[in-house]
Amino acid sequence: MIFLNNEALPWHEGMTVADLLKEMPDAYPYVVVRVNDHYVSKPNFDSYKISDHSKIYLIPLIAGG
Repeated sequence: MIFLNNEALPWHEGMTVADLLKEMPDAYPYVVVRVNDHYVSKPNFDSYKISDHSKIYLIPLIAGG
């Protein structure tokens, strides 16, 4: 299991950040994801492997004016 924003989700061997985002119904274009204590940027989503029991937080872009 992994924990996405404190919600338990199934984990599988070799899972990447990109795999996780593809499985989500949320189509928001995240550019940064926190996996445990590491911040992962969009260019690394395909290669960054998520380990079992990871705590993951999605960080949306915030724009203001």
